[in-house]
Amino acid sequence: MKTLLRLLLKNQHRQNRSKQAQTEKGMTLVELLVGAIMAFLIITPMLGFVVDMLNTDRREQVKSNTEQDLQAAADFIAQDLSQAIYIYDQKGINAINNSTLPTSGKLPAPANGTPILVFWKRQQMKNSVPINPTVTAKPNTCATRPNECNDTYVLSLVAYYQFKDNDVTWCQPSGGPCPTRIARYEIRDGVKDPSTLAYYPDTETTDAQKKDPAFNSLFDLSKPTENVTVVGQAAKNPEVLVNYIDHSTANVPVPPQCKTTLGVTDLPAPAPALTQGDLLTADGSTNSFYACVDTAKNIARVTIRGNSLRRLQPNDAEFKTTSSAYFPTATVQVQGLGARGK
Repeated sequence: MKTLLRLLLKNQHRQNRSKQAQTEKGMTLVELLVGAIMAFLIITPMLGFVVDMLNTDRREQVKSNTEQDLQAAADFIAQDLSQAIYIYDQKGINAINNSTLPTSGKLPAPANGTPILVFWKRQQMKNSVPINPTVTAKPNTCATRPNECNDTYVLSLVAYYQFKDNDVTWCQPSGGPCPTRIARYEIRDGVKDPSTLAYYPDTETTDAQKKDPAFNSLFDLSKPTENVTVVGQAAKNPEVLVNYIDHSTANVPVPPQCKTTLGVTDLPAPAPALTQGDLLTADGSTNSFYACVDTAKNIARVTIRGNSLRRLQPNDAEFKTTSSAYFPTATVQVQGLGARGK
């Protein structure tokens, strides 16, 4: 009887092992291939969608950054222009650079730089002039003796240039045409003693209170195109205001007619009628930074066009009407403090 039970249990164990081996059988090669194909068909479109969504988000972020940079630059220029007492149109800029007076210097002439917006302003110098010259306070100590000093104003020549070059500092990502940029020059007069109208000695002034070497003391606002700078004296290096200004030259928007935009009135005969070339200051190729100027009314309308695509890629970043959303524009119109002589 024990032997019979042992045989039955042994036989049952063999059957269970056989069934377990059959149920634990793996997937066939065909099943693996079918699964892989199905996974590929499902995952590939989803991956493309995710990549496209990330690229779109990145482009929108770059476009937003470009718009903010342009608006900040336009606001800065507007604030600067609001203090202008004389704004040069293109005719005036040409007159400065074509002057033959031996004492009359030109505007800064950097390589690959074009003057777009040039004007004179009254620059406030806080706590720079001692109230009582007999006391110990001097201009260079006014910062620590504010109760003994007054504010003053000095003349300052401001010039915004558009630069088009291959400087790697401003050409990222590298390769392809580089974006243009806007830089600002300032040539400023120094602080003078109000009792003598003479400049304070260098030993009594800070660097910011000294006259810039390129400032021409012979300048007279009644003759705005003469003696603007010192002959042969270079201006200080400009400060970059904003980069990624559009470099495109083909099919770019055309500037408006300045006469119509500003409502410019011609001078009485026999004075020649003003032309677009007299009023519009531009580089002549990109039209991405230009100004319409009415010198008589001391008004300027400034337009800047950025290029957000150039932040992403060195190539295929030219202006196209179909992608104009990636080339944001900022425009400001400002009237200065008052026309010359008023």
